[in-house]
Amino acid sequence: MRPRRLRFLLFALALLPVLLPVLLPAVAAAGAEGLKIAVIDPNRIVEESPQYEEARRTLSTEVAEREAELLDQQDSVDQLTVKLDRDGPLMSEDEIKLLQTDIRARKRRLRYARAELQEDFALRQSELRTKLVKQVEEVVRQIAKEQDIDLIVSEGVVYFSERIDISAQVVDRLKEEFSKR
Repeated sequence: MRPRRLRFLLFALALLPVLLPVLLPAVAAAGAEGLKIAVIDPNRIVEESPQYEEARRTLSTEVAEREAELLDQQDSVDQLTVKLDRDGPLMSEDEIKLLQTDIRARKRRLRYARAELQEDFALRQSELRTKLVKQVEEVVRQIAKEQDIDLIVSEGVVYFSERIDISAQVVDRLKEEFSKR
């Protein structure tokens, strides 16, 4: 699993290209006078949104079930390896070859299952992130329209005052939507 900061960074990077093209035409039309700008903190939104927590729990549950299966398969391979080491001197050459072949086949299947789990995890993580990004985008658009905000910036900001930070509003709206389900 990727470190938490990396997930936040990926989320923020995914959000930025989507928001700017949507809001920049409004900025151009409004001109520099009376321009209303706001800032969102994607890390804060992710950390505080119930949708993210639910997605994290869902993913953890899905992965835990499959990891348990892989552990069972690994235990089976380990038991056969112990049997081969322990009983090998007492077994015939044919029995040893059969057991070695079985162990190799099980190890191969286990490697494939692990690789498949990693691919599925990455795909599922991407799906859940995309779903959350879409929800956040919609909430940000709603708030921008309601408050006549011309530009909302999310990354690459050196300084901003709390006065223009609408992250709390976005999180509150996400919580409202989450509780309606």
